[in-house]
Amino acid sequence: MNKVILMGRLTRDPEVRYSQGGENSMAIAKYSLAVDRRGTRSSQDDQTADFINITAFGRAGEFAEKYLHKGTKVLVTGRIQTGSYTNKDGVKVYTTDVIAEDQEFAESKNASSSNGGFQSGESRPQPASDGFMNVPEGIDEDLPFAQPGR
Repeated sequence: MNKVILMGRLTRDPEVRYSQGGENSMAIAKYSLAVDRRGTRSSQDDQTADFINITAFGRAGEFAEKYLHKGTKVLVTGRIQTGSYTNKDGVKVYTTDVIAEDQEFAESKNASSSNGGFQSGESRPQPASDGFMNVPEGIDEDLPFAQPGR
């Protein structure tokens, strides 16, 4: 099985091009994801993140073009693909890329703000002591699954 799950931030805006094919051209988006290494203690010279090349085809490429930009934190699932080519100096270069099958936002637009994503003036709902939210009295009749008289 070849399955990869990564969470990180885009290091740059996606580079998007379209395949040649007239009406059937397909979006091909390429970007790099900075993924933190878990559990590593670092000195100032040690690398604490891996920079992984992502390629998204078709609708996934269109999604990347429209919604992803430098700094966006995303969750990418896909597969690893390796390859090689010979560069202009005649040296064989090996490549490793992740082909994105699914891309999801890993945080809200406001999550990076100091208030944890809530707008100023908004208050966080407070749970009751048992861990559940308090439901106001008399709301039973408004709930579609509530049985009258219970």
